[in-house]
Amino acid sequence: MLDATNLLSDVFGFDAFRPGQAEIVEAVCNGENTLAIMPTGGGKSLCFQLPALYRDGLTVVISPLIALMRDQVRALKASGVSAGCLTSGNTEEESDEVFAALRAGELKLLYLAPERLAKTATQDMLRRANVTLIAVDEAHCVSQWGHDFRPDYLRIGQLRQSLQVPLAAFTATADAETRQEIVGRLFDGEQPTTFLHGFDRPNLTLAFQAKNSPRKQILDFADARRGQSGIVYCGTRAKTESLARALTEDGHSTCHYHGGMDPEDRRVVETRFSREDGLVVVATIAFGMGVDKPDVRWVAHADLPKSIEGYYQEIGRAGRDGAPADTLTLYGADDIRFRRQQIDEGLADAERKIADHARLNALLGLAEALTCRRDALLGYFGETEITCGNCDLCETPPKTFDGTTHVRKALSAILRTDAWFGAGHLIDILRGTTTDKISQRGHDQLPTFGVGDDLDKREWQAVFRQMQGHDLIRPNPDRHGALFMTDKARPILKDEASITLRRDTIVKGRSGPRVRTLVSDEDAPLLSALKAKRRAFAEAQGVPAYIIFNDKTLIEMAEKRPASLDDFARISGVGAKKLQNYGKGFLDVINGAETETLHPARRKLAGGNAGSIYDRLLDAQNRLKTGESGFDKPITCSASLLAKIAETRPRDRTAMTRILGDRRADRFADAFLEVLADS
Repeated sequence: MLDATNLLSDVFGFDAFRPGQAEIVEAVCNGENTLAIMPTGGGKSLCFQLPALYRDGLTVVISPLIALMRDQVRALKASGVSAGCLTSGNTEEESDEVFAALRAGELKLLYLAPERLAKTATQDMLRRANVTLIAVDEAHCVSQWGHDFRPDYLRIGQLRQSLQVPLAAFTATADAETRQEIVGRLFDGEQPTTFLHGFDRPNLTLAFQAKNSPRKQILDFADARRGQSGIVYCGTRAKTESLARALTEDGHSTCHYHGGMDPEDRRVVETRFSREDGLVVVATIAFGMGVDKPDVRWVAHADLPKSIEGYYQEIGRAGRDGAPADTLTLYGADDIRFRRQQIDEGLADAERKIADHARLNALLGLAEALTCRRDALLGYFGETEITCGNCDLCETPPKTFDGTTHVRKALSAILRTDAWFGAGHLIDILRGTTTDKISQRGHDQLPTFGVGDDLDKREWQAVFRQMQGHDLIRPNPDRHGALFMTDKARPILKDEASITLRRDTIVKGRSGPRVRTLVSDEDAPLLSALKAKRRAFAEAQGVPAYIIFNDKTLIEMAEKRPASLDDFARISGVGAKKLQNYGKGFLDVINGAETETLHPARRKLAGGNAGSIYDRLLDAQNRLKTGESGFDKPITCSASLLAKIAETRPRDRTAMTRILGDRRADRFADAFLEVLADS
């Protein structure tokens, strides 16, 4: 894996792999069929991009959205990698360039949309192109019951068999059921080498709030993060437009995005978001997997997401660079009703609808959690060892009460009405409210009639909501949303278990939300200057700003303030190509003065021990170039010659003479060997 480690540093500019990456990279490099489930922002792309460079031949990457592919290709090219994509968004010249590189055998990565696999010409082209690896990004799209299903993903397994090459599949969102589908459809049921890495994103702050003037809650949240890139997800297209207007009127740079827009208008928003700092996009989930912008600093949900998997993937758009990012999710009774309705009106069978209601219950459980949010979220994905301290409940634990008696009363009402009714009717029974529906069915004669008059309607709604969050009850699609008990509820009904509930979660949001900053006040002006320099480079090249450097790299520059190219090369995210292209420009900003221009041979050694050896060799040469006396004929070594000595480090005069030649060896060999002996 030595070559892979060198590629990590030289091409991608990282000193070490992120947790879990090295094992995956090794498996893919070795040609093993691989399935990797990694958290969003955990570095999935590198796990197939680096092996593509390590292995001979061409790697084909199947990716779901054009914007995502084009951004990744731009980033690879900026790092000196030969990559291309074939999409409907290509110009004729772009496609011709890709085909020429394929014919010449120069391309290392080719990105394709899954829709192109339906074309016979594409299949034929790939058979001739020396494909040695298939990488599948967002592999959960193969799941027919998933929230991002793409029918053409079903063709990938056939392509793998046709080309007889290994396949590496990656996703951040896959529960056990989805993983089983991926194995069946992409790997023909043969178990690949599987990596299930932690789902935790510790840099994300998790927070939920019950809706209480929701527009103001979103505006306050955005105001505390003014000038930072963010996404607001909404449940409807109309809401994206109205909320975008409100944010614009409040002084934010804002645009909206939804599936009903003209494709060209959507592309404009995607381009603006990738290139502009501080833009807020208010969107439906149509603004999804194509978001590869690493420096999104916050994500807010103005409405409850569809499921816990959807929630996890959507908050995962934030903080992909590893720097701190905030999330906020608002929820209310109308959201839950809307999501239940979406499930019930879908085309799935009853069994699938019940499973989908269970998934929504899991999300409600997260919203109504009694303790740490992270514990609830990661527990859903099967994780048990969890450390948080970065959620609203860890910061301010909620007030709770023993809800066993109230829950038992509610379960009894469900049982005595044969599980044929929804929460509204059950609450009327519990509170002793006489309605025509209750009278006609004789439910005012039930033992449970009026036993819950100590709570008002709103409080009972909160109890039922939390019962769903604990997955004690679910709607029955065959009975038009009537509630039925799950097996988890029976011990409570039988007085064999107790349950703790939160007090009414409809409370006013905090006033004056705390403003989060990326760096200290002292470093903030430099970070702004570095962002301006980044934007200048980006606009000159017509690429998104983060293609130059992401926020996390700029933050490290601002905090460490490298004084030389050697120091700059040690900043995470600075590879050899970016050091060459941008190092001097950013150093000029950091140091406030013109930085010395290094010879290319010396620049290649920046950041390593060989660089300092080169400098000492140069000092020795300058001291001896006119001999010990200072009056001999001047002799010098070329920069490339000094670099060769610094890298190979000959240890005796014979080896040194082979590099320098007799004349230069007579002048410099002893001094150079002394430098090397001290290194």
